[in-house]
Amino acid sequence: MSANISQPPSAYDTIRTQKTILGHPAGLFVLFFTEMWERFSYYGMRALLVLYMVDYLIKNVRAGTVHVVGFLPLQRGIEAVFGPQNIQPMASQIYGIYTALVYLTPLFGGMIADRLLGQRKTVVIGAILMAIGQFFLAAESMFLVGLFFLILGNGCFKPNLATQVGGLYPPGDPRLDRAYSIYYMGVNLGAFFAPLVCGTLGQKYGWKYGFAAAGVGMVCGLIFYLWGQKFLAEDHLTRGKQSHTEKVPLTSKEWKVIIALMVLVVVNALFWAVYEQQGNTLQLFADRNADWHVFGFEMPSTWFQSVNPMFIFALTPLLITFWGRQSRRGTEPGSITKMAMGCILLGLSFLPLIYIAHGLGETQRISFLWLVGSTFILTVGELYLSPIGQSLVAQVAPPSLVSMLMGMWFLSNFIGNYFTGYLGTFYEKMPHDVFFVMLGGLALAAGVAIFALGKPLRNAMGRKV
Repeated sequence: MSANISQPPSAYDTIRTQKTILGHPAGLFVLFFTEMWERFSYYGMRALLVLYMVDYLIKNVRAGTVHVVGFLPLQRGIEAVFGPQNIQPMASQIYGIYTALVYLTPLFGGMIADRLLGQRKTVVIGAILMAIGQFFLAAESMFLVGLFFLILGNGCFKPNLATQVGGLYPPGDPRLDRAYSIYYMGVNLGAFFAPLVCGTLGQKYGWKYGFAAAGVGMVCGLIFYLWGQKFLAEDHLTRGKQSHTEKVPLTSKEWKVIIALMVLVVVNALFWAVYEQQGNTLQLFADRNADWHVFGFEMPSTWFQSVNPMFIFALTPLLITFWGRQSRRGTEPGSITKMAMGCILLGLSFLPLIYIAHGLGETQRISFLWLVGSTFILTVGELYLSPIGQSLVAQVAPPSLVSMLMGMWFLSNFIGNYFTGYLGTFYEKMPHDVFFVMLGGLALAAGVAIFALGKPLRNAMGRKV
């Protein structure tokens, strides 16, 4: 690996960063809406994924009425490791493998952008691959092929769009944490509407219509990104070529930063292993054990997937204002402390579910408001961890490796999402309240670990973070 030694790029002073909206570069809002459409696509598909496999796909494959390319080898591979799997555990395993690989490939997508293509071209390739994947999902026989295209596409797209947010701001700009929080609102605006549109189409009119709608959303994101290129900063790769910077080995200080980020990746994996149950076991709990009737109207259970992004969109401005006030008073927690607080809040979010699920029978229904209350606490925890982690990488990563290290950061999602699937296999084996105790305990353990490691991590990064 090597790092570039250069002065802050002059591109920061060009017209790209002169046009501002709400005190931020206009390019931030191009990235905001691009990510909004991509997340509409991803979360629209995710809202349907487990229910589609449990209620339709797997049982019909096993009955011989549906053929899915590559399914039987995959099933044999999973059962060779974990033994025979009923429909729900098999769906959980596939969900975990898919969502894990979605967050493994960004490491390689970041390398491609840093070394070969630059962030813009890599994002465009990723968007095209994901659109193809979503449309493949609409054909049941191509289900696994569609997931494969989505895995590859997300690897190209995700780290390189997020990295471009940091490229809009000069080094040390205090707006960066809040910029990533605004960007994160775009993520969740798309995630809010996705289950309402794709989930409703899939559950009420046919699975293929829900997946096709997700594909249309991805195409919209690609078009918007191509339109807004003039507002974006130049790629790190392009700036490096223009300035003819000499590559030198990484310094010991930069290696310490990378190692510190790797430690955080491992601990954060516990957060994501618990958090991603929203699309797995919590979606099943919402479908099987929650009453979604309001004033005589029964909402589709996939609308549960909209609760978390709804709260993110509502709470982000409040938290940005709150952090701004803390910053002016000199009391704003550093990034590492915020992340530890996020894990603790995630653990506490299971308390309402533990209480209401105690002694709950398989056919008994609870008010969906219990899930809403739990998701409210979970969302505050997410806002203290997810956008802050991306901001941290943008602040401390060596410039020549920023996309690759953003991709490495998503390895915590890779590890966590795999364990999401594994933990989900215990959902039918444990009483629901015991299952939720396990999830809450894992999140609390992650928070305690980050608090304990806070001082050595700050020392390794060489700054107050």
